[in-house]
Parts: sequence; structure tokens; C-alpha cells
Amino acid sequence: MGAAEDAAAGAAQRAAEGAAGGSGVAHVLREHELVVGARVVVRHRLADGSASDALGELTAADGELLVVATRRGPVRVRRADVLAGKAVPPPPRRRGAPHEAVGVEELELVAAEHWRPDEREDLGGWRLRAAGGFTGRANSALAVASPGVPLPQALAAVEAFYARRGLPARVAVPHAAGADPQGVPVARELARRGWAVLTPTLVLTAAVRALAGAGAVPLPPGCSVLRAAEPDEGWLEGWLEGWRDPGGAALPAAARRVLLSADAQVFVRVLDGGATVAVARGSASPGWVGVSAVRVAPSHRRRGLARRLLAEVADWGRARGATSAHLQVAEASGGARALYEGAGFGVHHAYHYRVRPAP
Repeated sequence: MGAAEDAAAGAAQRAAEGAAGGSGVAHVLREHELVVGARVVVRHRLADGSASDALGELTAADGELLVVATRRGPVRVRRADVLAGKAVPPPPRRRGAPHEAVGVEELELVAAEHWRPDEREDLGGWRLRAAGGFTGRANSALAVASPGVPLPQALAAVEAFYARRGLPARVAVPHAAGADPQGVPVARELARRGWAVLTPTLVLTAAVRALAGAGAVPLPPGCSVLRAAEPDEGWLEGWLEGWRDPGGAALPAAARRVLLSADAQVFVRVLDGGATVAVARGSASPGWVGVSAVRVAPSHRRRGLARRLLAEVADWGRARGATSAHLQVAEASGGARALYEGAGFGVHHAYHYRVRPAP
């Protein structure tokens, strides 16, 4: 572990100590965050009556025991000895602010928790995700770390996973921004097999403290803002028009499930009179706020509504203690990228999808 990660570990442990009530503060135990695969800090009682913190990946959890894979080895904690516990952000890969120091793989895993699928199967470090075809992020194999098996075997598993669900096999390939994606082994292999490239995308991050608040971004005359914990029909109509079939059937059931899949979320919409003219979704995970589903009606563009949506989500994230923000933007969308960079976001990395050609 480098100096940056040591510092992050120490900060997380100090935060846990405060949460555990070292100075008479009430214990904080967020049971819903103690899930296998999460990076957590767990304060627990030792045999001599003192307390210690276990920081690392939670590898096992049941009604009796938690097992945390720390940098010094696995720590087994009896549930009865837990004083406090919560999920914590991923460790930094380099020096710098948290939103810049986080690694590509770690940030991809953070973002994945903001847009969870209906189904997920893990293949080593890869995540195979499905949600009835609703969005690429929820219906692609996220190729981070190693699949734990030879690449041809991993791709065969991906193809089988999506074939069983009647979905096209799709792989999300993260890579350094500006670098040739062919430097990633899975991208080279998929290119050799003729899998098509879809939706080259940039992942942007920012320090939440650098983002403007709603008070600094006034609305045009006649406009107002609504925020809600769930998307109402007005919000859905504002963003999901493209998901209705030509006959006007109901939105796919997976849409609402995916939109409500994060630890917490907020749905912001701007109204002009009674009409919804702009929408966005904010989502939360430990230390992070995500921005997604931003859409402004063509009739109301270039009036500052997108900046106001960002500010509303930033305020919501600040209120939840987020220090970093992330979003995805299509590489080809120069206007949206200019908007986000003007608001304080910078490029962290990139990804694209590879889709198997139809047989």
C-alpha cells in the first residue's frame, strides 16, 4: 500500500472512530451497507475490552460473523462485538483529490452501484449484468480486473449469459482517456472477433465543493424546480420518451427498478408553468454523488437549465456528505462535455461497449 492509500485508510479509520463514539458520540451502524463485496470499516470490541477497526473488503457476512479482508489479512468479527460499521469509498491509486486519485477500476465499480441491474453474476472481477435490455450500463459485462479464467472461456461465459436472456452479448471496456483501447487485452480480442464498437463514453469527475449550488444558478422567469425521492410520471415523461414503443405501451418494468437501484437517489425536474422541461437524476454511494439522466427539452435549451439541474444534484450530494461527483457523457457530445467541464468536471477515464455481431 502506498502513502496515498495509507492516508486514506487512516482517514477512514478516524471517521469510524468518531462514528463509534470515541468521544461519547452515539454508535453508527449502517447494516444495509455491510454487504459482501463492499469496502467497509467495522469497529469492533476486542477481548480486553478495547476497540479496533477492520478496514477492507467484506468477504463474508451472516447473522453471526463478518469477515473483512484487510491489508494485514482477514479479520473475523462476531456480530455481537460490532460497535459501528459502514461502507467507505475506494482507496486512491495516486496522490491528489479523491475524485482524481481513484483508479479506473475502482471508479467503475463505484459507478456500477449507482445504476444496478436486475440480475448480476460475477466472473472473477467481471460483472455480468442484465435488466431486460434497459440501457447498456445495466445490460453489459463490466470487464474490470481479471475474469479469473482464460479470456476465451470468459467470453464464452458472457455469450452464454446473454443468450439465456435473449439479449445481445455486450462488454463494457474501461480504459485510459486518450489512449488506444486496443491496449486492453479484452478489447484486442473482441476486435479480432469482429465485435462492434458502440457508444464511446467519457467518465468525468469533480470535487463536490467546487460545484455551484442552486442559489448561484437562477431559473428563467416562470420556471420552478421539484425534487423527489422517486420518479413521478412527469419526470419519466421528461426523460424516457425513447423507451416507449411506437404503440405507446407502458415503460419497461426494468426502467423504474434501475432508476431506483442506488443506495439513495433524487429526481429533479424543472417546470415551465405546468410542463416538465428538464430532468436529471442524482444518486449516492459512500463519498460519491452521481449525475445521470440529464435531459432538457429542445425548446428550453441554452437557458441555463442543465446548469441548474447539476447544482440541484450537487446540493443534494453535499447534504449527504459526498465529497466527489461522477457522470458519464458520450464522447461525441461536444456540447454536453463543454457544459460539464464548465461546471467543474474533468475527464477521469473512458469506456466503450463491444457488441457481438448478429449470427
